[in-house]
Amino acid sequence: MMPQFRVPPMLCKPALGLMAAALLLIAPSGAEAANALATLPRDLSPWGMFANADIVVQMVMAGLALASLATWTVWLSKTVELRRETARARAALASLETDTTLAELRCTEAQNGVGQLIQTAAREAQLSGWNFDDDFKERVALRLERTEAAMSRKIARGTGILATIGAVAPFVGLFGTVWGIMNAFIGISEAHTTNLAVVAPGIAEALLATALGLVAAVPAVVIYNYLVRQIANYRALLGDASAQVLLLVSRDRGRSARLMARAAE
Repeated sequence: MMPQFRVPPMLCKPALGLMAAALLLIAPSGAEAANALATLPRDLSPWGMFANADIVVQMVMAGLALASLATWTVWLSKTVELRRETARARAALASLETDTTLAELRCTEAQNGVGQLIQTAAREAQLSGWNFDDDFKERVALRLERTEAAMSRKIARGTGILATIGAVAPFVGLFGTVWGIMNAFIGISEAHTTNLAVVAPGIAEALLATALGLVAAVPAVVIYNYLVRQIANYRALLGDASAQVLLLVSRDRGRSARLMARAAE
């Protein structure tokens, strides 16, 4: 039977005292814990993180919010404009399919792209004295080409900002994130603590800038591609209208030649 050793009580008390002192050194005091909790933001909602973020990060977030607002504004305005102009172009194109002459269509209102093309051809005919010579069709074709290009530029006005936002917004958000995380690490060095509860709010505010950058960039890219397809369809309608105007000029030239032949007889 082995003997049992017992630690004297007078030796246990110093050991317990050392352990208690070590725990007191490791654990923060009540005042320090209260101060750490007081410095933490109470509201971690998106608005709360924006309000507690650094001024540079706030400027980045505000700029990205304005870019997102501009994206949806351009989408609404260009969608309404494209639908209106496309409907007008289709109606005017249908009038070119009828048995008519350029002189009869010269009173067409120039409120849409096709009307502009008809007015351009009628203007050239008027300047030529309604004399359909051999070079008349080439002059009309040159005028129609320039008018079609001008109408295409007009309908595409404002879409360039979408391409800019889609390309730049993610990098602007990334800049805000880098700046916010840098400030979070500076706060770690100043507080002499690696407690995640202290640095997590700053990191969350920084990551919010990246999220806003994606919120601004993704819809801008999608809307830009959608508008590009709609503008391409409108340009195709203008191309069809230019071809119909040239056909109309060719028919008028044929009618003029037949009338002159009958008059000569």
